[in-house]
Amino acid sequence: MKFELKNIIKIITVTIILLGLAACSTVKKPKSRYDQEHDTAPTGKVNWSKVKQVKPKYEPRSRYGNPVSYEQSGQRYTLLASAKGYKERGIASWYGTKFHGRRTSSGESYDMLSMSAAHKTLPIPAYAKVTNLDNGKQVTVKINDRGPFVKGRIIDLSYAAAHQIGMTEKGTARVEVETLTFSPTGMSSNRDSIKPLNNTRQNAISRPSSKPKEKPANTKIYVQVGAYSVHKTAQKLAKVLDREISLPVKITTIKRTGKKLYRVRIGPVPNDAIAKQLIDTLDIKELGKPKVVYQ
Repeated sequence: MKFELKNIIKIITVTIILLGLAACSTVKKPKSRYDQEHDTAPTGKVNWSKVKQVKPKYEPRSRYGNPVSYEQSGQRYTLLASAKGYKERGIASWYGTKFHGRRTSSGESYDMLSMSAAHKTLPIPAYAKVTNLDNGKQVTVKINDRGPFVKGRIIDLSYAAAHQIGMTEKGTARVEVETLTFSPTGMSSNRDSIKPLNNTRQNAISRPSSKPKEKPANTKIYVQVGAYSVHKTAQKLAKVLDREISLPVKITTIKRTGKKLYRVRIGPVPNDAIAKQLIDTLDIKELGKPKVVYQ
């Protein structure tokens, strides 16, 4: 695909920002909600009979909010390859009026009276059952935001979800978070513990009917984002990716029908799972079709 240089720069910049990968140094960032001192409950009486419960279902990953990794307050977080099997105990907190109506990491508007939540590393969206370990109360939430970035906390609940498990007055509670995962045809079991992205053996796709082909020991994995006939176009894209992704980005040159093509590649990538997530994240029609390359 060919684009005018000015158009592709605009497309790439806007797209990468929306994907949650960009952190432009020329734009002043709004304060994170975790930098704020206080939050508040809704003013006035809430008609709890009108608050809707979440109906978990299969949903593909959101186009926004799922970078391979991201940085917050100097710490880098790597997303889990899957929500399946995640189960953890820790401290939950909640957020309310101060962020009501603001954009979440998924692109949705935050509604403090919806059954939603924020998590640091689960894919977005994801569904989870949250149990208050002090009173046994449970709530099912849809995870559509990132956080909490306070040490020791594992999930940030909407005000409504926190109210349902009886933790709004105290502000925090000891909870157990267990994901509810689905295939396109129904819910799957959550009995196996999840492994992070850098565990290749757990996340590799297997074919029981045939023995997987083994790649040579020295084979490296790359993700080719696109191939462009204009060198400056490739440079601009590579510069954006290099700034926003914590993996090497390089440009390689090939000749096809006597013309040079400049290929923008990310890598080497640690494993196939991260390569797949990169492809899912960067599968944008304006970029072309990303693909895995072994060398």
